[in-house]
Amino acid sequence: MLSCSLLTPTLTAQAATCAMSTKGYAYAVYEQRIIHSPDGIGKYYMGREIAKVMGYTGAGWLERPSREGEEQPSKVVNALNLKPNDVVADIGAGTGYLSFRIAPLLTAGKVLAVDVQPEMLEIIELFKKEKNITNVESVLATLTNPNLPFESIDLALMVDAYHELEYPQEVMQGIVKALKPGGRVVLVEYRGENPFIMIKGLHKMTQKQVRKEMQAVGLVWRETKNLLPRQHLMVFEKPDSSDFRLHAI
Repeated sequence: MLSCSLLTPTLTAQAATCAMSTKGYAYAVYEQRIIHSPDGIGKYYMGREIAKVMGYTGAGWLERPSREGEEQPSKVVNALNLKPNDVVADIGAGTGYLSFRIAPLLTAGKVLAVDVQPEMLEIIELFKKEKNITNVESVLATLTNPNLPFESIDLALMVDAYHELEYPQEVMQGIVKALKPGGRVVLVEYRGENPFIMIKGLHKMTQKQVRKEMQAVGLVWRETKNLLPRQHLMVFEKPDSSDFRLHAI
């Protein structure tokens, strides 16, 4: 693989992730722009600016009482079609809002609550004790790695989280490696096609953009369920094939 130092100086620092093209040349996966949206980090992936992360100080918003009426997360849980022995990775778990709603359904399985913010994982551990739920495990991820074992999970769920990943390609490659063959990725994102959904633009995604980014890491789109008031629920699958190869960097 060619070194990132071979990239132009304007891209090496912030866009230092490299990949090999089919012709063997190095190219930047990410582009850093000086002029960008105040709601983004100025880093672009496949034409999309990455949104700023909501920090742990926003934990109260995740647990707001109006969330069920506004987003209907119970429908998300029902749409997952979980089996009792499934292992589910809740990526960007935050306070564990979804994790603790999924866990009771996994009587022989578990939820891996994955987050990069230790403060969020501390909240999850607090809720585990309060709710007396034992099959939720906290996993501290890095910006580039979900820290999940190889072929260990049946489902990866991301609810309003993917658009904030600072290194989406690396994280998704880690998730795909962690999926069992035939495992699924479910993304829930506010519908970017609808300008009347009152969410900041960078915190919405179009179905077309999501499908493009998931295809880049080898996932196959299976269906989109528009059963939520304002969000897409998109289902992707890791091909169950012996010759499946990641489009890895």
